[in-house]
Amino acid sequence: MFYRDRARQAQTDADSATLDNVRDRWTRAAKAWDEMATRAEKTADRRAVNEEAKALPGEDDD
Repeated sequence: MFYRDRARQAQTDADSATLDNVRDRWTRAAKAWDEMATRAEKTADRRAVNEEAKALPGEDDD
């Protein structure tokens, strides 16, 4: 997934940074990308559940 890839790359960049402020910036970026990935995964899961619920025949359908 794009967000996870970006988080891994940012963490790699943080790990290789020699300056504290650069390392901190990349670490914050990695955390932000990871949070975006988590939100995207939750959204996809909710969307799948909603689509599945729409596909099931409802009790009101006659």
